[in-house]
Order: sequence, then C-alpha cells, then structure tokens
Amino acid sequence: MREGTVRPTGVERRFEEDEVIVTKTDLQGRITYANDVFLRVSAYPEAAMLGQPHNMIRHPEMPRCVFALLWSTLKQGRELFAYVVNLAGDGAHYWVLAHVTPTRGPDGSTVGYHSNRRLPSARALAEIRPLYARLLAEEARHPRPADAVAASTALLEAVLAERGQDYDRFLWSLAGAPATAGRAA
Repeated sequence: MREGTVRPTGVERRFEEDEVIVTKTDLQGRITYANDVFLRVSAYPEAAMLGQPHNMIRHPEMPRCVFALLWSTLKQGRELFAYVVNLAGDGAHYWVLAHVTPTRGPDGSTVGYHSNRRLPSARALAEIRPLYARLLAEEARHPRPADAVAASTALLEAVLAERGQDYDRFLWSLAGAPATAGRAA
C-alpha cells in the first residue's frame, strides 16, 4: 500500500491506557516488527505492514517538522518522545505519545529503530492540536517541502522560546512528567 492512498475519515480511534503499540524498523524506516495492538489500531494486517515504510501511516495533519526533529535526533543516536497523529488503513486516525529509540547491534552501532507508543492525555492533546495546526499552516505557506520544514521548525523553536522551554521540557510539561525525564545523551 502506498503512502497517501488512504483518505482520512475524521473518525478518531482510541486504544486502552494500559496498551502499548510497538513497532521496529530497519535503518530506512521499513517495518520489521509490529505487535498485535499496532495491527489492530492501524487496521492493517501484518502481511501488509512488514517491509513497508513506517510513513505509510503518516497522517496529512502531522507537521513535517516533527518528523525532521525525530530523524535528526535518531541520527545523533538519541531517543525522542513526540506526540503523533497516525492514519489507519481504514481512514480513522489515532493519537499516540511515541518513544522512538535507536536499536543497537552487538558492536554498538545503530541497526534499526524501536518505537513504543502510549495513549496521550487529553490535556496534552488540548495543547498539541492547536500547535500542530499552526505548524501545518506555516508549512502550507511554502510550496517547497524543504522550505516548509525549515519554516515550521523555526516556528516551533519560536514557540518554545516564548515558553522558555526546550523541546524536552515542553513535551514533559504536557505529559505531566518531571522535567528531568527526556532524551538520553
């Protein structure tokens, strides 16, 4: 299935607070493992997911700058937490608080990526949704994808500066976790 062939229906899907969505990918972001929660929530059979790019579930209302931050952080060998809205195979969408980490091989090199996703709080989404809408509006002003990402990244950095927070402190303030939690160095 190709990215962009599923159209959003506006139907929001939820999963249980005690459930964890898990996927693993190779270095190119192709899915190598998907747990049963992911398969159920994403509305895809395992055979349709394995070997496919993880971005097949990218929702069009997900700002590109968040993915740019994710990949930049992973390429530095660090983990990242992010709020993400995904697009299921049936057009429904679902929000997650994603924790994405590099997977290390025996020699310590990165051999892939591992993501655990939990249900985000309503409080966090009440702040994330309008922020993401602002970021998307900024991206829409720029026809070239690279310019769109640069502009929305600059906007995100400005919003964080206004709050006097870096990305990790902002994220954890929404999650209600202590400010010392966050990315590993």
